[in-house]
Amino acid sequence: MPELLLELLSEEIPARMQGRATEDLKRLVTDGLKEAGLSFEEARAFVTPRRLALVVDGLPEKQPDIREERRGPRVDAPEKAIEGFLKSVGLTLDQCERRATEKGEFYFAVIEEKGRETKDILPAILFPTIVKFPWPKSMRWALCQGRWVRPIQGILAIFDERSLDFTAAFGALGALQFGVDVWSKDTTAGHRFLAPKPIQVKDFADYKKKLKAAKVILDSAERRAAILAGAERLAKRAKLTLKADQGLLAEVSGLVEWPVVLMGSIDKDFMDLPDEVLTTAMRTHQKYFSLTDNKSRLAPRFIVVANTPGREGGKEVVAGNERVLRARLSDARYFWDQDRKRTLVSRVPGLAELVFHAKLGSVADKAKRMQALAAHVAGYIPGAEAALAERAALLAKADLTTEMVGEFPELQGVMGRYYAVADGETPEVAEAIADHYAPQGPSDPCPTAPLGVAVALADKIDTLVGFWAIDEKPTGSKDPFALRRAALGIIRLIIENKLRLPLLGAFAKVSFQGGVDNIDADLLAFFADRLKVHLREKGVRHDLIDAVFALGGEDDLVRLLGRVEVLGAFLESDDGANLLTAYRRAANIVRIEEKKDDTRYGGAHRAELLEASEEKELAESLEASASGVRHALSGEDFTGAMAALAGLRRPVDDFFDRVTVNTDEANLRENRLRLLGAIGATMNQVADFSRIEGGER
Repeated sequence: MPELLLELLSEEIPARMQGRATEDLKRLVTDGLKEAGLSFEEARAFVTPRRLALVVDGLPEKQPDIREERRGPRVDAPEKAIEGFLKSVGLTLDQCERRATEKGEFYFAVIEEKGRETKDILPAILFPTIVKFPWPKSMRWALCQGRWVRPIQGILAIFDERSLDFTAAFGALGALQFGVDVWSKDTTAGHRFLAPKPIQVKDFADYKKKLKAAKVILDSAERRAAILAGAERLAKRAKLTLKADQGLLAEVSGLVEWPVVLMGSIDKDFMDLPDEVLTTAMRTHQKYFSLTDNKSRLAPRFIVVANTPGREGGKEVVAGNERVLRARLSDARYFWDQDRKRTLVSRVPGLAELVFHAKLGSVADKAKRMQALAAHVAGYIPGAEAALAERAALLAKADLTTEMVGEFPELQGVMGRYYAVADGETPEVAEAIADHYAPQGPSDPCPTAPLGVAVALADKIDTLVGFWAIDEKPTGSKDPFALRRAALGIIRLIIENKLRLPLLGAFAKVSFQGGVDNIDADLLAFFADRLKVHLREKGVRHDLIDAVFALGGEDDLVRLLGRVEVLGAFLESDDGANLLTAYRRAANIVRIEEKKDDTRYGGAHRAELLEASEEKELAESLEASASGVRHALSGEDFTGAMAALAGLRRPVDDFFDRVTVNTDEANLRENRLRLLGAIGATMNQVADFSRIEGGER
């Protein structure tokens, strides 16, 4: 079956945008095909620094024919109704059929539409996709009205081995968008420097083969594999080990079309710089891979991936990269030497010149709040001394005023540790300075050292409470201050270190000039949402978290998760599942009767009105269970609380089997409804069962 091949050749596409671009191109084109009634077997998208390509296999040569019948008005309907029907179907009266039905004689229209040839439909699908492509950032160039991530140089569009004709429908408009010479070609170009001549292609297999011959590897996965294999080969030859870096590997594969892997050297004079300075200068600024020796120490070598081999087997390319790195590291050496002429503590006053947020003060203000909060939090962390936590919090942000962090912002915290060690600060304080930004994502290691945990919590809690206080909360997909990440960091710090930290108490320790009022419940609800997201992958049910949070005032995450875990196990048992069903039944009956009677059936039942043995036994069981649950919860014995609830199962079942709730005797009916209400009240000591799937809201 015919194949569609589309290539958009342009100036260099930023590596960070390439992955999303392939997904968008595939989605937009295939959605257009489906809407047009064109089936296909497979669609694959590819990207290199200079081209975005899509191949769609198994397309039909034409759309399927359409035959549709529409029933119109009765034959004796008013003239205007008949005219309206004819207008809607685009037919005349003599083109319609008259048919007798059970409801009388009606006009019927049979509409037949021949499917159009696919080659004539594709330009109308591809043109708007190209013109309105959703790049995160785009630009205009020359006299063109269209926008693209970078100037477009050519659009190759081939269907069934023939170039598609965009000119007939979009000629003038296409010229205004990107220029008259870019549309509907059957030619592309190879590598910009190694094979720049035009290449004529007829289909995807021909396209990929000729690009490879023209020094372009189309598949990004193939480029990644080639880079990794080449780097590991050079490392092995030098008896070194390549430092794993999947993120850099993906980025570099988006910078080259024909990867040439080379090894360069670092001047030994720079090897006494902190490893993080060396690796950051190489990775972030130069896109080099680091290497380690057989003792896992950073080696004075680097791997660079070029887009051309250069002359003399790459020696010229390596020499150029070594010169650039030497200049970069010379700057780093200067910053390192200058920064150590001042102590970290002497830099703290300088934080007053850095604005944290216009409404929340300077970074110095934040550091002061962090001191008080870190000392408070330290009281809940075994092994954390309040005085040392205060010291670490005071110094945590001081490296923001150093020249090294000014040049390499990625090293904030890390450089603070080095400078703290040089100043003679205790090792625990120095490590806490380095750790306090962590964790910065779901896969980032979580601090475990007591002081690091205390300062990390202080930093993140202060940020969250502050932005809540000024009503700068995340909305939809927008989270400019990374508050969701901060909340997740707090959750991980607490859970992974098993800290019994009351969050509400920690919130109260954060004070601002304008005060912090009425944020506790809303901020705690935000934590509940983040906790559900965090635990979703671990199979923890979100409704159970809701059910426990709904009790109100629960701000101890370890205790909450303990209750959730036991609650989940209880509901998976026969007793728990049946009791939840009984809860739902009781709640439904009470809700319906309360609405009908316009009253509430809460409060205690009257013992003298208990007649049936089943209702007497239920009353006794409810009292025993309520007492047992209260006692167990007071000691955080959640398993015991569930066991106390399990004792209700048989009495509740017997009550529903043998007792009529809606009896004609008003007093008995009211008393029995109060018993049913007591079932919910007793169970809701453990969790709000109405929020559990199967419960009644």
